[in-house]
This record gives sequence, C-alpha cells and structure tokens, in this order.
Amino acid sequence: MARTQGSHSDVTGPRIRAAAQSLFARHGYAAVSMRQIAAEVGVQAGALYNYTPDKQTLLFDLMKQHMDDLMAALEAQEPLNDPLAALERFTRFHMSFHLERPDAVFIAYMELRNLSEDHFVQVEALRQRYEAVLADILREGQGQGVFVLSDVAVATRAVIAMLTGVTTWYRDSGALSQNEVEEVYWQMVRGAAGASQV
Repeated sequence: MARTQGSHSDVTGPRIRAAAQSLFARHGYAAVSMRQIAAEVGVQAGALYNYTPDKQTLLFDLMKQHMDDLMAALEAQEPLNDPLAALERFTRFHMSFHLERPDAVFIAYMELRNLSEDHFVQVEALRQRYEAVLADILREGQGQGVFVLSDVAVATRAVIAMLTGVTTWYRDSGALSQNEVEEVYWQMVRGAAGASQV
C-alpha cells in the first residue's frame, strides 16, 4: 500500500477515521468532502485514497465498526437466566455504551439513509442481530409471565429508541449523574415491559 511521506498506515488510518467521524457528526455526511477530512488530518486529499477507496466506504466502515464493537461488548457478558435481571443489564449496558460514543451513535442512526444499498443491508443485519438479543429477553420474560407485552417486536424497537435517545440530551454537567439517569430509564423500561414493581 502506498503511503504519504511521514505517515504510517497504523497511525494515519485511525486518524482518518476519527476525523471523518467527527466531521460527519458535526456537519453531516453529505456536507463533508474528502478534502475537508484530509485537512483535518493534515495530509493531502489524494493521500486518503491510500486508506479508503471513497467517502461511502469510509462511512460504512465507521458504522460497521460501531456495530461490531457493540456486539462484541454485549456478547462478552455472561448470560443471565432471570429475564428481569437480563432486561435491567441490557438497559444499563445500552445506555452506558452509547453515552461514551455520541458521535458514533449519531452517525449510526442519522446517516443510514446515505449508505449504498449493499452497505445498508450489511449494517441493517447487524442492527437486527443486536435487536434480537433484547427481543429474546422480552419474549422469555413474556413466556415466564414476568412481562406483559402485546407485541414483542414493537416493544423491542420502542425500548431501543428510548434508550438511544438519551445521547441527544444527556450531559455530564447536568442535574443528574449517569447512574441516576440509568435508574430513571430502567424504571421506564421496566414499566413499558409490564413488569411488576414488587
């Protein structure tokens, strides 16, 4: 692979991805050019093509990496047999993971429309795989009589949308700590699932 003078693939590649993520989150994918990304990194525009074939691939790589990291972190957890405990852990995990990565979350949800058809299919498959974990928890709890749900699929999407939405407003400098916000959201998720408060 060709490299620009003074750069190295294991350094410049991550810097390009970090710059693209920041610019896409601030200005939107459509408004950012490869020249802007290059300027942010401090390399010539042509040098970017040593690391990515085009802007579309760069967007896809960012979104896929986000989903890969999310699934890896989720699957590293030990399984829980209690559906209520599993739902609480999923709730807190989802919030904590996403609050640490606001730019990646914004891109993962707001820039889906800018993916090519092939890239969209791949990212959507990863999203469905993640949603299936929550759906399985809800379905298991419903089967055990722990949760009361009229539609597991709708409940799954509603819970994930609610939990992800916290990234749009939560700030460390706010009135509530992250743990306090997680507790508030957990009680809302518990109620939405129809779980007893006893």
